[in-house]
Amino acid sequence: STGAPGGAEAPPCSWWPTMSTRPEHTSGGAEDYYDATEAKKYTERSRVVKIQTALAERALELLNFPDDDTPRVILDIGCGSGLSGNVLTEAGHWWVGLDISKDMLGVALENEVAGDLLLADMGHGFGFRPGMFDGVISVSALQWLCYSSKKNDVAHKRVVRFFHALYRALRRGGRAALQLYPETPEQLEMVTTAAMSCGFSGGVVVDFPHSTKAKKIFLCLFAGSDGAVPEAKGGAAGGAGAGAGGVDYKRRRKTIYGKGKHKGLKAGAKTKDWVLLKKEQQRKKGINVRRDTKYTARKRKDKF
Repeated sequence: STGAPGGAEAPPCSWWPTMSTRPEHTSGGAEDYYDATEAKKYTERSRVVKIQTALAERALELLNFPDDDTPRVILDIGCGSGLSGNVLTEAGHWWVGLDISKDMLGVALENEVAGDLLLADMGHGFGFRPGMFDGVISVSALQWLCYSSKKNDVAHKRVVRFFHALYRALRRGGRAALQLYPETPEQLEMVTTAAMSCGFSGGVVVDFPHSTKAKKIFLCLFAGSDGAVPEAKGGAAGGAGAGAGGVDYKRRRKTIYGKGKHKGLKAGAKTKDWVLLKKEQQRKKGINVRRDTKYTARKRKDKF
């Protein structure tokens, strides 16, 4: 899968993953980052192979197919060198892999993976026959949509275009399990909001939310039908507002700003503590921010 754990300063979320570096911050996007050298290293690192295989197995588990030994047709988005595709093959499914890196797909061809491979940018959508797939998985790739690596890229538009295409490609009742490494809660909220606006139902599952290294985020979606979001490992049940295992950011904001001395504020209102925290985060990133004063976040009087 073309993507890797990474992260800058951790946002104020108790379960948010913290990581050392982010390939998404490099110029040129995944297409340039995963060149021939990086693609080879990615596939030969035993630790990467182990992690990506485990994540693919978990994504397949979250699709929750009936245990009837019936092969399914699955789309693997960001298939990379075929590590996640091998998991699908071992489980007896047919699959199609999509990736933006020709060098990663080249490694997959050298390894003679069983799936069909397609060179494409998921942010441009894809032209598969409507209802072609029973399920979709993605491992460590979806967060690339949250970055604009090219001049005309607009992250939000790419995310919406992706989910429109994904919804069309899934059969009615089909499921998607998308593992991703968002850098901030805002990125995850953008992705989940876009998915729901395109017709999906579902929610976020956070495995091992209380662990520094083991926590993993999955977006579990249902196309054309409602379903119970799977339970998270090492935490509460997943899905919107489901405690440690899942988060609904809109409900979370109501909880933060709907109690105590801020009880009268509307959902989404920004308190002084929230503003000061955001300004401090920007200063740590080197952004020039106005100094704090007694007027910071002070509510203006209503006009007469």
